[in-house]
Amino acid sequence: MQRKLKVPNITYFHFLIFFLKKNCFFKHRFTLDFTFAPRNLFFPMNQLARTFNSSVGKKLIKALTGLFLCAFLLEHLYGNLLLYKDDGGEAFNEYSHTLVHSVLIRIVEIFLFGAIIFHIIQAIVLTRQNNSARPVKYDVQKSSETSNWFSRNMGITGSVILFFLVIHLKNFFVSYRITGEVTDVAAHVKESFDQGWYSAVYIIAIAFLAFHLNHGFQSAFQTLGLNDKRYSSLLKQIGTGFAILIFIGFSSFPVIFYFNLLD
Repeated sequence: MQRKLKVPNITYFHFLIFFLKKNCFFKHRFTLDFTFAPRNLFFPMNQLARTFNSSVGKKLIKALTGLFLCAFLLEHLYGNLLLYKDDGGEAFNEYSHTLVHSVLIRIVEIFLFGAIIFHIIQAIVLTRQNNSARPVKYDVQKSSETSNWFSRNMGITGSVILFFLVIHLKNFFVSYRITGEVTDVAAHVKESFDQGWYSAVYIIAIAFLAFHLNHGFQSAFQTLGLNDKRYSSLLKQIGTGFAILIFIGFSSFPVIFYFNLLD
């Protein structure tokens, strides 16, 4: 028998909040009886602000932006794999040229940089809130029994990734998109990885990124409600597999170009 839940004066946004508070899974089957009022037909911006300023809202933003960045990494890896084509870098240069002159890609870039900024801000805010909520820190030995170092220090791994991102953007994005110093991007990539220090820093940063993704991927889906024991093992395997793919894929570039394995 279905239970009937009357929700007066509800908007679509109210239903979204109700849905999220149930961790995206209904524990019971409900028949919703909607009664709309004209004053609620407009989007409640104040409730939107309150929701995303809450701890749950911040975690939701962090999860969604993190998953968006994961999708970007896959696309970025695909583009970089064009460097392995035996065409003198023509395919990769054409790919880079398309990214510069596509209006759609420009719009995606705005969302990408916004996602990076929001992800960092929410991570900092949540970390400070968690630390302030713990007047007495957990015993280190006890916490290490249930989690590894990387899962307990996502802020440190994230800081390493951010530091590398600044170097990476300056070397490729700024020199090609802003100053115009670089015209042959494929050749510039190979020249960059010919430098031992840059290749070493790149591999270290990708390793930190992989560990960051291994924990963050699972946490994002748990935040969205996929925290059922039936899915936890599968999500862990997918997250680990994704992290390994990103590490092997991106770290292959400095190794192959530094040691000239394509020649």
